[in-house]
Amino acid sequence: MSAISTLVGSKHVFTTPYHPQTNGQTQRFNATFATQLAKYCNEEKSNWDVYLPSIVYAYNHGQHRSTGFTPYQLAFGRQPRNPFDRTRTDFKFSRPNDYWIQVQQFKTHANKMARFNIQHHQTLTKQRYVQNRSSPSYNIGDLVWLKVLVERTKLDERYRGQYQILIRLLHSITC
Repeated sequence: MSAISTLVGSKHVFTTPYHPQTNGQTQRFNATFATQLAKYCNEEKSNWDVYLPSIVYAYNHGQHRSTGFTPYQLAFGRQPRNPFDRTRTDFKFSRPNDYWIQVQQFKTHANKMARFNIQHHQTLTKQRYVQNRSSPSYNIGDLVWLKVLVERTKLDERYRGQYQILIRLLHSITC
């Protein structure tokens, strides 16, 4: 495994079990992925494997707002081929090595642009959060959604409701 990792230029890093914060990128992907799977599954959540290839394809070939590129482009350095595209029959390169050089140049440029786009979106998100942050107050009769925090699988709904507020409990927090 270490020889393959070295060959492809990656570093194998281990994470702590039951500590998802150490593997944030994977957790973010899983959250997006599970949400998409949940949209198509039946009531029993028993047919998720039927939709798996389509959802993976859609994820890898969809342009991400945060990077400005598709995951396929960032991984392979070129536009993905669609099954419905006509096959190209001619390629013109002055030297056999030109394709690899073009791919490497594109990947370098795409990674720089993706990093810039991500940083830009993080800044915008932070500004939007600070600007729109509110301290909500609820009144009797208001309708609210309840976030499900326990006994929830990845494919279950995240919120339940709507529920109506019947009483208001006041309490003070002391330090």
